[in-house]
Amino acid sequence: MRLLSDLMSPRALERVIQDAAQVRGLPVAGLDRAALEDILKREVFKRLQLSVPAPLAKKRVSEVLAELVLADQAVAAARTAPVGGPNAAEAARAEAARTVTQLEEGLRRFALYFDWPETQRLRGVLGIARQQQEEGQAPAPLLQEGQDLLGALERRLQEELVIQAQDLAELRATFARVQGLGSRDVRRVEGLINQIAEAQDQQTLLPAEVDRARTLAFKLRRSLESSVVQSAGGAAAPLPADAQARVQALEQEHVARRLSDLGNEYAALFELRPDLSQNHEKLRETHAAGTLRSEAAEAWQVTLAEARRGALEQQRSELSDLDGRFAAVQDSPAAQDARLRLEVARSILAGDGLITAELRELTATLTALNSSPETMDHLLEQQRELAELERAVRDVPGAQAELRADLAAARSALVLGQVADLGPLWRVLERHMGRAAQQREDFDARADHVVEQYDQVRTLAGETTQSLGRLAETLRAQRRLGPMSPQARARYAQTLEGAEALLIEARAEYEAAQQVTSTFGEDALSGLLDLFDLGGGADTAELAPAGGPVAALPHDAWTVRAGQITGGQPAGSAQPVAALLAQADAAGLHRLDMGDASHVWSARRGQGGDWRLARAADWDTLDREVGAWLDG
Repeated sequence: MRLLSDLMSPRALERVIQDAAQVRGLPVAGLDRAALEDILKREVFKRLQLSVPAPLAKKRVSEVLAELVLADQAVAAARTAPVGGPNAAEAARAEAARTVTQLEEGLRRFALYFDWPETQRLRGVLGIARQQQEEGQAPAPLLQEGQDLLGALERRLQEELVIQAQDLAELRATFARVQGLGSRDVRRVEGLINQIAEAQDQQTLLPAEVDRARTLAFKLRRSLESSVVQSAGGAAAPLPADAQARVQALEQEHVARRLSDLGNEYAALFELRPDLSQNHEKLRETHAAGTLRSEAAEAWQVTLAEARRGALEQQRSELSDLDGRFAAVQDSPAAQDARLRLEVARSILAGDGLITAELRELTATLTALNSSPETMDHLLEQQRELAELERAVRDVPGAQAELRADLAAARSALVLGQVADLGPLWRVLERHMGRAAQQREDFDARADHVVEQYDQVRTLAGETTQSLGRLAETLRAQRRLGPMSPQARARYAQTLEGAEALLIEARAEYEAAQQVTSTFGEDALSGLLDLFDLGGGADTAELAPAGGPVAALPHDAWTVRAGQITGGQPAGSAQPVAALLAQADAAGLHRLDMGDASHVWSARRGQGGDWRLARAADWDTLDREVGAWLDG
């Protein structure tokens, strides 16, 4: 029933099936495929409609029914296998050994990501499972947890690969802009891009290399945009206002990414230290106001690293205290289970992983073990249920914020040996699960729409369309992801917002270009430049610019007024574009980016009504050689 796990809590699903089986006069274990299908189509479908729209509920129930068919086929195949072999106990041990081997192989796959909490916990779980296996015990619960952790690691890897692919695309775009600088840092960025691209092909993450490449690329872009303009006398002129704005935007973009990365990296610390979480939010607000410098973000990273070291020392002390208190507890199966979880926590802490949730659970377990025999089992069961609820809440957007106070109250009650009613909390969680499932459906539909619309405007040259193309590719990758973590879901929403904003701009540019080119009888921008024979063929007459002597302008650059060239080297191929700019004046446009078979063209309208027009073999060359001149 894992296909329903994001729509309904496991306990709620269990209750629905139990009640439905009771109505049919059957035990749950006695339900056959026909009975399960009927329950899914009736009771489960009805229950799902309380939190999600009927079409989504029907879709998920259909997926579960298809899984049941596959499960029946697997059972039938097993029944045809030869009878005999080891007894049940030996078979269980053999299966456990296979599972341990699979977990070991999985852990090796994720060894590079030793600082991930999931990796740290899997290492601890696997170590204790091996120990139990060597002692002849059945580590089934630990092995199940290990398999769940392996699934969580796979999900995180896929989500991180989507981020790395997006970073790689942005780095390549930035490199195309700055490669003309030819400095040592440019060569370092190129080398890092090649490393990251190779790792991406191998489904491997290189976070340190990505971080270095992004930092270098940011500095190079800032240097490029901040390049001073030399006046005629050789003195450095101040940066124009638009260049200053671009530099500021670059820095704010860099700071935003740094804050986002720190939020993900120190999420466990923020859970332990709400004061640090509040400070982080204040920094985000300062950034939103446009007043946070990159140096402040770097200083905040140092502060968080120091706070994390202090938290680890504090938790080592707390775990040592718990260890001593557990030693005084009378031996029992529940106490043995608690000591195993204590060893798992110790292993996580040894790998510099925070164990905030583990300490809470162990403290509550200790209280239950020290309670009266009449209440101990009930408290332990509720403590396990609360731990399950807390883990589920962390994976559902919006649920943690609403349930934080209620969960804290339930934990406090258990520590005092009191019973808490968790039913209302499960219902709140399920409501958020339904909302999250519907939100994902909406996100996927929006992503499909953006990708479809991008395909219609992708022929339009210009930076807007190129940026939209990179985001569309990211949306395709995000769309292919399975169940998402809250962090991945937030990134999905952010990508959608950015892509939809760019799509509006791209549509406006495309429609404006069509409006201009309609004068020449064309319905699409792609045919415009061919119409004017902008390739500069042999039959094109070289026209001298109107207005007398040619001004000293960059190569392949012209000034234009009222559709006539007023400055620049003679070039007949530029005159038709100059005529086009008269139409652009009439349409109220202030910028045009175009391309033909041999050149790309860009034109910018100044405040006085004059246009600056330039062409080059490609956009990178255009930006490098005449970008500053075009910007005025």
